[in-house]
Amino acid sequence: MSRVCELTGKGPMSGNTVSHANNKSRRRFLPNLNDVTLISDVLGRSFSLRISAAALRTVDHRGGLDAFLAKAKDDELSVNAAKIKKEISKAQATA
Repeated sequence: MSRVCELTGKGPMSGNTVSHANNKSRRRFLPNLNDVTLISDVLGRSFSLRISAAALRTVDHRGGLDAFLAKAKDDELSVNAAKIKKEISKAQATA
């Protein structure tokens, strides 16, 4: 299981651990990923995704999964999230 957010594409970053003596050693900063279940209002279904805490706050701020995916760029989304976005846009077009 990769350590990448399915909605924002946020992944591990690298940097330095700096000691009190100013010694530097490499380390990794991992994103705060959570397994969540989000509900699509248009489709009436729930989807299980692995997203970062920041992405979860953004989904709440934009008004749900449907609104978030409508504004999201396709290159940042995972294959699963892009498929959900396509289903939602198709359902909105027919409704």
